[in-house]
Amino acid sequence: MAGALTLAEEIVLLSLDDETGRPVGRAGMAPDLALAGALLMELALAGKVDTDRDRLFVVETTPTGDALRDGILARLAAPGTPADARGVLPLLARDIAAARAAILDALVGRGILRRVDDRLLWILPDRRYPKAAGREEVTEARARLRALLLDEAIPSPHDALLLGLARAAGLLPLIFSADELARVQGWLALVTRIESLNRSLAVAVADIRGGGMAAA
Repeated sequence: MAGALTLAEEIVLLSLDDETGRPVGRAGMAPDLALAGALLMELALAGKVDTDRDRLFVVETTPTGDALRDGILARLAAPGTPADARGVLPLLARDIAAARAAILDALVGRGILRRVDDRLLWILPDRRYPKAAGREEVTEARARLRALLLDEAIPSPHDALLLGLARAAGLLPLIFSADELARVQGWLALVTRIESLNRSLAVAVADIRGGGMAAA
């Protein structure tokens, strides 16, 4: 690949149907929370923020050079921002549409997605993002997640976080069969519990959905 994809780019790719380019996974706020979580997790991987059991705090405020991440970093450092990931994620998710549009445009610019503008019933605008044929990036994240769970492999921090994001967005049933998911529930629970940001994301999604932990 001509440059590794970010967590946010990978979760956006996984959230699009391979053929139609339309969104898949959970409806409602869960996809927005997952994308907000991806950008927050990228800041954690870059050493800009850290978490413990109850708190999220900014460690270093030097800009990363990425407009999306730097916008979130500035917001996290602003007075009055919630001091825990569970509170921050819904706040970030409310303004995530512009970030998603920028990520989609970037993936189109790299030739990984195509932008198709149609009309539904000849009236309603219908913008889709079909995936480009033959590009490794289109299938690589899914293949890594399958290997990670089915082989019970120890994940990198990046992949542990991506797995938590895919779980929160309701994408795992689109990546694994029902039998496969039933077989790997123990390992899935263990792997996604490694990262405190995954736990916070699961709780935030559960709060939005009305209680209970976010299911696969």
